[in-house]
Amino acid sequence: MLTASDLIAFERDIADAFNAGQIRAPVHLSGGGEETLIEIFREVGPRDWVLTTWRSHYHALLRGVPPAQLKADILAGRSITLCYPEHRVLSSAIVGGILPIAVGIAWAIRRANLPERVWAFVGDMTSMTGVFTECAKYARGHDLPIRLVVEDNGRSVCTPTQEVWGSERRKNEGKTRHYRYESSWPHSGAGVRVNF
Repeated sequence: MLTASDLIAFERDIADAFNAGQIRAPVHLSGGGEETLIEIFREVGPRDWVLTTWRSHYHALLRGVPPAQLKADILAGRSITLCYPEHRVLSSAIVGGILPIAVGIAWAIRRANLPERVWAFVGDMTSMTGVFTECAKYARGHDLPIRLVVEDNGRSVCTPTQEVWGSERRKNEGKTRHYRYESSWPHSGAGVRVNF
């Protein structure tokens, strides 16, 4: 398994490439919470699916996507839409876009009675949306083999999540796991974070 230092070094390399103009597309870097994420991935089984958002570099690396392949895809402008079905990794840049897909895969696993699970990673902004609420409720109600992981940096893009939504963040319940981290990168790109 990769270490936190491995993950951080990969993102630093991508940030350097972005700042050198080698990536001519949006890039969303992971940073912060490496140890917690590594711990979560120790629970991910070899046949489990990992579905994630536009901030998916760490997830892909921890799932076993070769770093050289991942870097090539990021350099080609696919940072926010990385999909590796051969590694059982799917991502979407659409807020909440992976959640119905994750629930559908979980249903297929349950119907086939397979010893697999789905891990759906979302940010705290997404956890406040209707699609998250509906998917979490449906997964609980039908006891689907899915775990929703909320990666909470306290931001909805560049604004405090609680300020945007006017309510408290969700807590762990049923099929949901929640962890807090401090992001070391801006929402997009590799420059200086701008707060509104």
